[in-house]
Amino acid sequence: MTTRAIAIFSLGLAAAVLASYGALYRWNMRTPLSVTLSAAAERTILYYRDPSGAPYWSATPKNDTQGRAYLPVYDDAEPSFDPPKTLSLPALSPLNLGQRGEGKILYYRNPMGLPDTSPVPKKDSMGMDYIAVYEGDEPNDGKSIKVSLDKVQRSGVRTETVEPRVLVRPVRGVGSIVIDESRQTIVTMRADGYVEDLFVNKTGQTVHAGDPLFRVYSPQIQQAQTDFIVALRSVQRGILGADADRTFDGAMQRLRNLAVPESRIREVRETGTNPRTIDWPAPADGTVIVKRIINGQRVIAGDELYRIVDLSHVWVVAEVAEADLTDIELGTPALVTLRANPNNPVEGTVTFIYPDIRPETRTARIRIELPNPDGRLKIDMYADVVFRPGANRAAVVSVSDSAVIDSGTQQLVLVAKGDGRFEPRAVKLGRRGEGYVEVRDGLSSGEEVVTTATFLIDAESNLRAALKTFNKDASVDKEASR
Repeated sequence: MTTRAIAIFSLGLAAAVLASYGALYRWNMRTPLSVTLSAAAERTILYYRDPSGAPYWSATPKNDTQGRAYLPVYDDAEPSFDPPKTLSLPALSPLNLGQRGEGKILYYRNPMGLPDTSPVPKKDSMGMDYIAVYEGDEPNDGKSIKVSLDKVQRSGVRTETVEPRVLVRPVRGVGSIVIDESRQTIVTMRADGYVEDLFVNKTGQTVHAGDPLFRVYSPQIQQAQTDFIVALRSVQRGILGADADRTFDGAMQRLRNLAVPESRIREVRETGTNPRTIDWPAPADGTVIVKRIINGQRVIAGDELYRIVDLSHVWVVAEVAEADLTDIELGTPALVTLRANPNNPVEGTVTFIYPDIRPETRTARIRIELPNPDGRLKIDMYADVVFRPGANRAAVVSVSDSAVIDSGTQQLVLVAKGDGRFEPRAVKLGRRGEGYVEVRDGLSSGEEVVTTATFLIDAESNLRAALKTFNKDASVDKEASR
């Protein structure tokens, strides 16, 4: 074979090899392309997003103001931002624009929450698409609202069960310790006399009933004792007959009228003597807090000589605001904490509510009786008092304070119906206590109410109410135009 033939044969062989490789390459290239197109056909477009990344979306293909096409978002490729919840569903193509997997589109609402709806897709003045409202998003009974479960979870909505509770609302007041008025005794004489000796000569001394306080000479008591002795001897001798008994009884009664102790009357009757002085006894147990007697002074009938107080029981008179007075009643438990001894509070109960209000402070006075066996409660000590009204009352149906939406004229709670449905319900409230409020009407024990994130559901409720009002007004205008 010549050199020329060999060259031609080599060129042909090379061309054939290249042709084979080219065919093989084209076959390999065509196969991935067809597979790719087939796979793309199987992917579902959820919606189209703005190519610049701005928060604009569309259910159908479109271009932006610069002529750039909106980018498709597939179900297997979620964007880095949160799409609108009404579009995070199967794609809304022109073929299925009127319905989705969960229901039919009822209308389109304003994306800013304004009371404006449209039966067809449209944009607002800012170029934002109206949001579709699907069948099933609206309540069936017209009384409840529905919030998507993911929004409920993200918003931290919490519920609690309505149940009976004993409501205790602490009422605070300030007061001071005062003397128990029922345990005071004044020492006085019913006859004039002269003090010859003083046994209790200091304020603050503790005395017991029958202990001698002072020694006194009284001409009137001396005369009464003389008359008593004469009458006694007349009876013993049988003089004057029946008149002697009446005279004796009269003489004894005169001594008693002068407050002469029974022990002295017995002494005179048994001995027949007439002692010149008398040791005046203490009438009760207690502490001498007032002393107005000096050794050697003249005593005038009716003068206050001593004041003795039993301090084993004391009162606390607390002042509370006029607005809290209706919550306090007789028997209400109270915890008294002394500012001088805050670590040892004392339990007591309300025994009296004073009938007047102090006009200067608009406060009411409440009396509490406390035992004071060790004497650590001193007169005029300051005390902080916490009343616990309702502690002895029966349990009532109640909900948390945070569950109540108060508009000023109406109180509502949101009753959880399950599956993201909530029913706004008007209630009548009663007394409050420790974070709970009594529900007198509108709820039953066992129902679930929303306690947190009520603002979210309340906003949804207001939106639905506004839409219903708008639709009603539009219907009236349409009828009027006809």
